[in-house]
Amino acid sequence: MKEKTKGKKTAKPAKPAAAIKTSGSPMDVTLLEQIVQLMASNDLNTVDVRDGEKRVILKRGAVAQSVTYAAPMAASHAPAAPAPAASTGSAPAKPQAAAADDTAGLVAIKSPMVGTFYSAASPDAKPFVSVGTTVDEDTDVCIIEAMKVFNNIKAETRGTIAKVLCTNGQTVEFGQTLYWVKP
Repeated sequence: MKEKTKGKKTAKPAKPAAAIKTSGSPMDVTLLEQIVQLMASNDLNTVDVRDGEKRVILKRGAVAQSVTYAAPMAASHAPAAPAPAASTGSAPAKPQAAAADDTAGLVAIKSPMVGTFYSAASPDAKPFVSVGTTVDEDTDVCIIEAMKVFNNIKAETRGTIAKVLCTNGQTVEFGQTLYWVKP
């Protein structure tokens, strides 16, 4: 029988026992921990380890990508808040006091959710409302897209639109004032 097995060749090269765990996991946990430590100490984002047919890809840095994505949304939101006055970040108390004087006696239409503000039903359509438009409780004033769902926002008050505070495509927050209505 020795002669029959002598001619056979193994298809896979022999692997060191220290590198592979026998429990069926692709790689030894201690080896993975060492790779993660090397990634951290050498500021590596991706490591691709192959051992025969087994492969492990380790990636890090997903948190930094989400922070980068969040920054443009915050930047697009910030300039819209002081719409009537020039954008000055040094004295926020004066624009708030001026805004309080300008909005005395007006009713706010606020955003009921976080999302993207759209003033019209489509890019080619005219806006639902503009300054001078008369609205009642059932008048659609805008659409807010949240998680790919388009929500029609009602005025919920009677009067005339006095100020439009948001621009088309702007990200809005929960409770943010969208319009001022003169009752």
